[in-house]
Amino acid sequence: MGKWVRILAVEDDEIILKALQYYLKLYGFKVDVAGDGPTAIKMAQDKKPELILLDWMMPGMDGMEVLSELKHDDSTSSIPVFMLTGRGMIGDLDQAFTLGADDYITKPMDLSQLGQVVRDKWEKYKEKICNR
Repeated sequence: MGKWVRILAVEDDEIILKALQYYLKLYGFKVDVAGDGPTAIKMAQDKKPELILLDWMMPGMDGMEVLSELKHDDSTSSIPVFMLTGRGMIGDLDQAFTLGADDYITKPMDLSQLGQVVRDKWEKYKEKICNR
């Protein structure tokens, strides 16, 4: 990646959130973090990240509700969203894609590999968009 890519990482587990921030920075991402859905929506509107990593299972407003809000808001609808989820069943993923998710990463994961996984998925996403 030639320039820093701004990511908004949304995760309610503070330890995982700090690990996301650390490992993503190692792979050339500038990482903003949010610990809940309402904060994530506000930050997405204000900071306009190039990519959002969104935890699915959060208390209060879950990831599906956040995804729906983001995709129905003209100011955030074009931001790609990769779901971070322990829910890997086909029906779950179909629900996420129907609401507008662009990709997903299943948990649990080796956090030390996360930066590479996100970078690879980001590159594939960008390539797909360029070839449309």
